[in-house]
Amino acid sequence: MPLDSDQKREVEALRAERFETRRATVPALEEVLYEPSPVLDHGFSRVIDYMGDDAAIVQAARVSYGRGTRKITEDRGLIRYLMRHRHTTPFEMCEIKFHIKLPIFVARQWIRHRTANVNEYSARYSILDREFYIPAPEHLAAQASNNRQGRGDVLEGEEAARVMSLLREDSERAYDHYAEMLNEGEDGAPLDENRTGLARELARMNLSLNFYTQWYWKVDLHNLLHFLSLRADPHAQYEIRVYADAMLETVKRWVPLACEAFTDYRMGGVSLSAAGLDVVRKKLAGEPVDQASSGLSAREWRELMESLGQPSE
Repeated sequence: MPLDSDQKREVEALRAERFETRRATVPALEEVLYEPSPVLDHGFSRVIDYMGDDAAIVQAARVSYGRGTRKITEDRGLIRYLMRHRHTTPFEMCEIKFHIKLPIFVARQWIRHRTANVNEYSARYSILDREFYIPAPEHLAAQASNNRQGRGDVLEGEEAARVMSLLREDSERAYDHYAEMLNEGEDGAPLDENRTGLARELARMNLSLNFYTQWYWKVDLHNLLHFLSLRADPHAQYEIRVYADAMLETVKRWVPLACEAFTDYRMGGVSLSAAGLDVVRKKLAGEPVDQASSGLSAREWRELMESLGQPSE
């Protein structure tokens, strides 16, 4: 279940409130404010608060007052110029705060992006729910033979069934032992009055990395786009990529012009080295060029040819 009953009541109460404001708001984002977008089997992503919009980016770039009489095409052109030439400061003027529920092993990847403000649910003070991530069968893959960080072929048959059984049994057993060590009911009273439960901060160490945690994650738009450029990439691990995909949909609602530029120049674009650019120039001029004479490593050559839709041999 993405939200517990208390969180659902909180969402309903927050969405029922209305505030009069002079600051910029984005109707498309207001429509989904506080609402969770389901991710994986028990996770979600939802927006708690935000500041700024596309116009705020333009205003910061021009250091001007208000929106004036500019046309949307002028704003779009400037935002695309800023994105194209990596003028990042104006994008830092917009901020957004997410509430994310995610498996602990995904959180450990995520926290490497050190450009956000994070406040995580604490199992020192609260008891974790019996919720853990079990991959769908189509995402249960073997280790890739040519990539230490990647996946290979999907497991099938008895092997897949055995792995799924181990994951579920180990998770259930770990939580049962966690609950036994805590010896606490929902009201905090001991379940067995004849013994004292283990401290929460110690009992939690028995849980595995597929259990769910939650946090508030506040970040400016520039650093959010950098996060998405890495984690929404097809090469990113599936379990973090689906969160990035959900957040990218949020960015489309929030700052559509900036998101369009980001999609064109970052997600859909290619960065060339000086040697790579020289290869492209020679090919356009009809000059013969191969990997050996290009100054590129075999991997660089292969990646460049793939980006150009050319055979690497």
